[in-house]
Amino acid sequence: MRETLLLDVPHRQVVFTIHRMLHIFFPYKRRLLGDLCQAASVALLKYFQATIGHELRPGMVPVIQSFGQKINFHPHLHLLVTKGGEDSKGTFHHLASFQESLLSEFFSREVFALLLQQELISETLVEKLSGWRHPGFSVHNKVRARTKKEAERVGKYMIRPLLSLERLYFSEKEGKVLYRYREGAKDVERMD
Repeated sequence: MRETLLLDVPHRQVVFTIHRMLHIFFPYKRRLLGDLCQAASVALLKYFQATIGHELRPGMVPVIQSFGQKINFHPHLHLLVTKGGEDSKGTFHHLASFQESLLSEFFSREVFALLLQQELISETLVEKLSGWRHPGFSVHNKVRARTKKEAERVGKYMIRPLLSLERLYFSEKEGKVLYRYREGAKDVERMD
C-alpha cells in the first residue's frame, strides 16, 4: 500500500460516527454503508472547499466498520485522508487542521440527505435530531501520520478484524469460550 497508494504527505485518520437512533437502518440495508461512506467523502470535499476557498482533491482511503469495541453493532467509518489536497492545477495545499465540529456538521447534513432521499426518515425527525444539544454525530481526527510508513500503520489498524484470536480463550471453570474485548480489562464477554 505504501508504495502504490499513499502520497508522500502528512495524513490524518478521520473517524465518522452517526447518531445512535440511525443505526437501525444499516443492519438490514447493508448497501447503505457504502452510501454512508460516500456521505463522509462528500462532507470532506465540502469541508476542504469551505476551508481553502476552492475545490481540492485530497487522497482518501475509506474503511467501513460495523462493530464497536464490545463486538456490538456500531456502524462508523475510518478514513485515511491527506492533510490537504491538490487544486485543478496540481498544486498541493496543506490544511493546518481539521475542525471537527464543522466537519461533523457537513457529515450530518449529508447523512440526513441520504436517509431522506431513501425515505427512511422524515424532515420532522431531522429537525428534532438537529435541535438536540448533542446532535449524536461525531468526527475524530487526532491520529496523525507524518510519513508514508506511519500512514500504512494507520491503514492496517483501520482494517483490523472484528475478533482477535489472541483475545479468545477457553475457560475450563465455565466450560465456555470467552473473549476479552479490551486489553487488560476485567470484563469478559461470553461467546456461547
